[in-house]
Amino acid sequence: MGGSCVRRRPAGRRQVLFPFLLPLFYPAICEPIRYSIPEELAKGSVVGNLAKDLGLSVLDVSARKLRVSAEKLLFYVDAESGDLLVKDRIDREQICKERRRCELQLEAVVENPLNIFHIIVVVEDINDHAPQFHKDEINLEISESVSEGARISLDPATDPDINTNSVKDYQINPNPYFSLMVRVNSDGGKYPELSLEKLLDREEQRSHRLILTALDGGNPSKSATTAIEIFVRDANDNFPVFSKNEYTISVSENLPPGSSVLQVTATDKDEGINAEVNYYFRSTAQSTRHMFSLDEKTGTIKNNQPLDFEDTERYTMEVEARDGGGLSTQCKVIIEILDENDNDPEIIITSLSDEILEDSLPGMVVALFKTQDQDSGENGEVTCNLSRDIPFKIHSSSNNYYKLVTDGALDREHSPQYNVTITATDRGKPPLSSSISITLHIADVNDNAPVFQQASYVVHVAENNPPGASIAQVSASDPDLGPNGRVSYSIVASDLEPRALASYVSVSAQSGVVFAQRAFDHEQLRAFELTLQARDQGSPALSANVSLRVLVGDRNDNAPRVLYPALGPDGSALFDTVPRAAQPGYLVTKVVAVDADSGHNAWLSYHVLQASEPGLFSLGLRTGEVRTARALGDRDAARQRLLVAVRDGGQPPLSATATLLLVFADSLQEALPDVSERQAPAEPQAELQFYLVVALALISVLFLLAVILAVALRLRRSSSSTTWGCLRPGLCVKSVPVVPPNCSEGTLPYSYNLCVAHTGKTEFNFLKCNEQLSSGQDILLYNDSSGALIPLQDGHDLTAHPETFTQVSSTFVSSLIFY
Repeated sequence: MGGSCVRRRPAGRRQVLFPFLLPLFYPAICEPIRYSIPEELAKGSVVGNLAKDLGLSVLDVSARKLRVSAEKLLFYVDAESGDLLVKDRIDREQICKERRRCELQLEAVVENPLNIFHIIVVVEDINDHAPQFHKDEINLEISESVSEGARISLDPATDPDINTNSVKDYQINPNPYFSLMVRVNSDGGKYPELSLEKLLDREEQRSHRLILTALDGGNPSKSATTAIEIFVRDANDNFPVFSKNEYTISVSENLPPGSSVLQVTATDKDEGINAEVNYYFRSTAQSTRHMFSLDEKTGTIKNNQPLDFEDTERYTMEVEARDGGGLSTQCKVIIEILDENDNDPEIIITSLSDEILEDSLPGMVVALFKTQDQDSGENGEVTCNLSRDIPFKIHSSSNNYYKLVTDGALDREHSPQYNVTITATDRGKPPLSSSISITLHIADVNDNAPVFQQASYVVHVAENNPPGASIAQVSASDPDLGPNGRVSYSIVASDLEPRALASYVSVSAQSGVVFAQRAFDHEQLRAFELTLQARDQGSPALSANVSLRVLVGDRNDNAPRVLYPALGPDGSALFDTVPRAAQPGYLVTKVVAVDADSGHNAWLSYHVLQASEPGLFSLGLRTGEVRTARALGDRDAARQRLLVAVRDGGQPPLSATATLLLVFADSLQEALPDVSERQAPAEPQAELQFYLVVALALISVLFLLAVILAVALRLRRSSSSTTWGCLRPGLCVKSVPVVPPNCSEGTLPYSYNLCVAHTGKTEFNFLKCNEQLSSGQDILLYNDSSGALIPLQDGHDLTAHPETFTQVSSTFVSSLIFY
């Protein structure tokens, strides 16, 4: 794997050698770090400073999570010093069995960035085993005819140790008949042989007892002894002879147990019992004896158990052929096991990322794994594949190591995790495969802005709402997780004044509920618009805006207000005059009222609550017009009183009342006594006021005559004029429609034009409108001092009743005409 080879450490005996320095540039071919240790090293012993050999500081050991991995973990890394320490007992004979070279393969893994390094620990043998003979006593039979110099092979001692710690020499106790010779085979094995130094004489000595000692080459040396009992018998002067000195055969590892592997044959030229040859295993490991069996009579070798190439590739044994006279000879048998594709590939995950950020770039390493196949050749060559339709791919590395990297964009909101199946397939025939599944979790990043459930919000709120009440709720969702998906709300803009915004509404940052901070008034604020923002808690934070329009609905919270008739300065109702000759349907006056509410709440209706003569007048339900229902009778009173109620259309309805005082008179002078009688002043100056009124009436007549004369003169001077003008310029002005304050959105059913005339302290001016009035148009006269509005039926009434334009005053008389 790239970057995994840093130093190579040559093997040494019982010590850890320092690594060579790396060249400045990454070598083309890297070799693993090598350590050499003796077996049976105590737990916690230092193998070497792995961190230093990898070029890491002590702080990097924990920061980069330096660790080692192997099939059987016998070592571990000290997190404080970076030393590679012994974790478990290391027995070379148990780990490597009969192999001459014992090497342990380790992998060192570091993170940030993720990398792996190869380590080889060579386990050196120590002299921890003494030689051992298979038998405590060896019984031999030697014919007395054996000549001097004859050699008799003895069962060698075995020692699990290797090299110098194995069996090095043999010794026997001194005796005149035998000497000990040590034969060395081609494989380095040493086998003891007795050499006959003096002819045997059975009659002189029937047996000989020797002590054979095996010594190993350790320091200090260890030994083992066995007794040799030699029985002398009659002559047998021919040894068995094998057809081959060495037998070699290759068999498949799939050979069934109990199958015949090989047959060895030996012949003896002697006759009788001395020519009967039996076969025995000699100088053969116990594991080999357990695996194979030898037929003593036929020399056929069979396998007792299934063969496994991955366990043992080659078996070596010695077969002894012994005749009936005790003479024997040996041959060597080599059985080689042929590999078959009988092992599935294995996948070993060496490192796996816990979480992968969803904004990771393609090529990011998320896992390291290796494959191994115990088969050899093409049977052990492995290729790896991934499941389809996933944004990952495999990069091959050295020594059957692979990287699992990203191969596309990741989106946690679409796929929060991936179940990746890795399949390893060898090249055997037929190929074998195995699979492993890993789960990769995708970590969230703040890549999604909040989204409101609606593009905009419109909410209707009735006026007079309680302060603090909830009027709306906005909701935004964010598919991200944790703080990235936690949304808070705020008001960022409004068409209200910034200073007044906080006194109108507020929004809950957690729930998005909008609260009214005050009671709304439809008559003052009918609608306003807010811009709300949803903002997540990511870094950097993302946000979205939405508009919320609040429509303030109307309630029936305003009673109708009567504009006409108005009350006098003293709070009493004013009067209107009605000609005595008025016909049925004659428009007497009009009740004018407005309602500040809107809609149904402002629809006004007019009702007569009380009347002096119930059948004399009629009242328009929607117009408020008061008309005569019949002609005035002789028995009808000259003064009439109407109590009118004005109701709106709200639920429940609100109302107001107005009192109309109507006087039947053909002139103002005729009506004055009724008015005076109605007022009935109780002050001491009442008599004086009566004379003033009479004087005022006389003056008014003179004023009227003067006005008529002035008008006639003006008509002569301006023949082209088609309209009437006022006697004095500027005293009669046609104005724009006038509506009382706060009634622009009320319910006045008509618009009126206004003409104003003023008089001085000592003179009276006659007011005449400059437009001819159409029949049936309403004319209202308003007096400043009394507040009375006097209706006129048409333009002719202006001259027919000049007394309606006069009032007793010490300062001036003002008149308003509405039409």
